[in-house]
Amino acid sequence: MRRLLTTLAILFLLSGCTRLRFVIDAVPADEDLVETTVLEDEGADRLFGGASKIALIDVTGLIVDMERSTIISRRENPVARFAEALRKAEADGNVRAVIVRINSPGGTVTASDVVHRELQHFREKSAKPAIILMADVAASGGYYLACAGDEIIAHPTTITGSIGVIMQTFNFSEGMRRIGIRADAITSGSNKSMGSPFEPMPPEHRELLQGIVHEFYDNFLAVVRENRVDLAPGDIEWITDGRVVTGARAAEVGLIDGLGDLRDAFDVAKRRAGVMRARLVKYHRPLDHVASPYADAPVSAPRANLVQLSIAAPPLADPIGFYYLWDPTVW
Repeated sequence: MRRLLTTLAILFLLSGCTRLRFVIDAVPADEDLVETTVLEDEGADRLFGGASKIALIDVTGLIVDMERSTIISRRENPVARFAEALRKAEADGNVRAVIVRINSPGGTVTASDVVHRELQHFREKSAKPAIILMADVAASGGYYLACAGDEIIAHPTTITGSIGVIMQTFNFSEGMRRIGIRADAITSGSNKSMGSPFEPMPPEHRELLQGIVHEFYDNFLAVVRENRVDLAPGDIEWITDGRVVTGARAAEVGLIDGLGDLRDAFDVAKRRAGVMRARLVKYHRPLDHVASPYADAPVSAPRANLVQLSIAAPPLADPIGFYYLWDPTVW
């Protein structure tokens, strides 16, 4: 108890210079996702087990297959969280459709492809509609995921598009040379150090990396062509050159199906599911406070039996590689 009180005193002092939260509470042993009703049609029956539900599933932030840690807390792996939520919606017979709300600039090529495939698998196996709702940003990998839905709705002010691939490289060789430092990697082959930031990139390495970028771009383009059949041939070239557009512009050219908000997406989900009234339920962890459909993005902090604490800090470095990502400098 003395150690606990000492720890709490230290945390209290730290709160003067950091954003700190600690909760004295009994923590449930079960960490499975739970649901909270955040929107409900008048007359939707909550007293009996047969009431129809629409599940709201959020995809927020970078789409990477890893936990994004802070100093003493961590954010959940977004790929794992998404798959878990889809599994819960699939298993619940009262869930008639899902709304996938995306607020993401994209992420790694592979993680974006995984969540895209998971949503496709959900639709095929469950036969339940998946409506995409774009929030502030649903760009690049976020748009790639959206293409797996049955219908895409965006706010007029949404930023979307950024269809393309980026591999951001850095090169420190000139600065190192000026202070007398020279890299000397021992490799098993001439291309093993391809993309190294410590040596100038030779043309043959750039050509190999560019070939991978083109391969991933061709895959992205094929997904767009397959799922957005209303895109005019004359618009394909400019809309897939990497630029971002507003939701209003995306609706004009056929990049999305229509404009609206959460309530509109709720109506579309009910129509596609063939129900008149339903509850909109949001999935979350047992200790998360969910007072409305616009509750905070899913965050998980380390939890002990008595104390939960979360200190905001910059995330650790993201994996180096190929991204379906818009403006990686601001996320």
